[in-house]
Amino acid sequence: MTGLAVVLVTLGVATLVGVVMRRRSGVPREVGGDVERLTSGDLEAELGRRATLVQFSSAFCQPCRATRRVLAEVTEMVPGVAHVEIDAESRLDLVRSLNILRTPTVLILDASGQVVKRASGQPRKADVIGALGLAVGE
Repeated sequence: MTGLAVVLVTLGVATLVGVVMRRRSGVPREVGGDVERLTSGDLEAELGRRATLVQFSSAFCQPCRATRRVLAEVTEMVPGVAHVEIDAESRLDLVRSLNILRTPTVLILDASGQVVKRASGQPRKADVIGALGLAVGE
């Protein structure tokens, strides 16, 4: 009977952790600690006039493809916003310095390159647009 109780508790905890992780995945969050400022030299691409969406991807990441489409749609909708995609495998120095732990990870930068929000996992378009409001000051 004790073994069955242990299994049921383990399954309950695992289910709870899975639900929490799924709900947090892709949601832009405030950046804590030392907030990074990235330059066009860091990204090897030009920053947007109003904001920049920086996406860290990997070659075989299916959510990265969907994230690319979402961010491309947002940049078409919001003038002055640029989308920069970075291959995480080829830029390990930047990945390590920014503590990127999974792909896709999206950083939302303001016009000066300051990271204002970050999302790990595939973000929803509405969440990205909402986070851009903070970056562009609207």
